Amino acid sequence: MSPVSFARQRYTTKAYDASRQVDQAIIDELLELLRLSPSSVNSQPWHFVVASTAEGKARLAKGAQGGFAYNQPKILNASHVILICARHDLNDAYLADVLQQEADDGRFRDDAARATQHNTRSSYVELHRGLGDIPHWAEKQAYLALGTLLLGAAAKGVDATPMEGIDREALDEELGLAAQGLSSMVAVALGYHSDSDFNAALPKSRLPAERVFTHL
Repeated sequence: MSPVSFARQRYTTKAYDASRQVDQAIIDELLELLRLSPSSVNSQPWHFVVASTAEGKARLAKGAQGGFAYNQPKILNASHVILICARHDLNDAYLADVLQQEADDGRFRDDAARATQHNTRSSYVELHRGLGDIPHWAEKQAYLALGTLLLGAAAKGVDATPMEGIDREALDEELGLAAQGLSSMVAVALGYHSDSDFNAALPKSRLPAERVFTHL
């Protein structure tokens, strides 16, 4: 199947079959897709919290209370839930870690290439630091990872639900994210839909091509 076929068949799952679990091999593949997601200047300003046990999902469900209670059954009944987090800042120590990983992976032919990469990435970080929007910039990169995960899940026949309807402050506190320089962004439930999922039978709807494309 083509990527377009997977995009046409995927939808936002509204109810999960709690008796069905996604094979660990598939989960491992989806996690690798997340790790390999693109990001601006390869900044990778993210972290992923993976809940696979009832206890782990119950902790994430603490972010689906009050006005977000409608998402709690999805979190508790899904096979796995991934919380996508973004970094507050890209400090010198973090940038050094990324640069060293690139060196270890053989991306630099010489010291000049390494210096060019470091200077380029640092210039973008300083640009956004000057604009005061590094957290927002990091969040945008995290959403690139979200898109990669959703299309990858569809390709593996796994249902998914991206959830911005979460109490981010509650999750940050529950998981101690602030102390790690992180903030929760969006949760993604993974699993297989139940027969009660009304959205599974509805036709897909998007604006027509002539409304969303301008050809020059």
